[in-house]
Amino acid sequence: MAFAKDQSAGYLANHMARIFAHGLTARIKPLGLTTGTFPALLELWETDGLTQKQLVERLDIEQATMANTLARMERDGLVVRKKDTNDGRVQRVWLTDRARDLRGPAIAAAQEENAVRLAGLTEDERRQFIALLQKVIRTKTPGEPRDA
Repeated sequence: MAFAKDQSAGYLANHMARIFAHGLTARIKPLGLTTGTFPALLELWETDGLTQKQLVERLDIEQATMANTLARMERDGLVVRKKDTNDGRVQRVWLTDRARDLRGPAIAAAQEENAVRLAGLTEDERRQFIALLQKVIRTKTPGEPRDA
């Protein structure tokens, strides 16, 4: 059977992700943010004070990748890491005031990019598209390698 990239879910999903990432990058760069830090910020805006391990699990990325991302975020004044009050071996990641202030503009930028990319779909198609993406993500096989 011949491989047709325009019929390959993996190829199309990867291509679409690059398109979204390129657009989001252009929109959040003026805020001093990158697409590498954006997912961690989304998690921390939702629940500040997570551990690095919790971020790794929620974002489904490698520990080393998360460590590097947090180091950049700390360098850029977006987060601080502090020892857990109950377990000194654990560090919690806390947003800075600067990062908290960027929440509104960054989320607005992401919403604008989503709106532009999904403009060709009806409202019903958008809901269905999102639901199908969520379903595919939920069916990830346990033990499957994580993204690097």
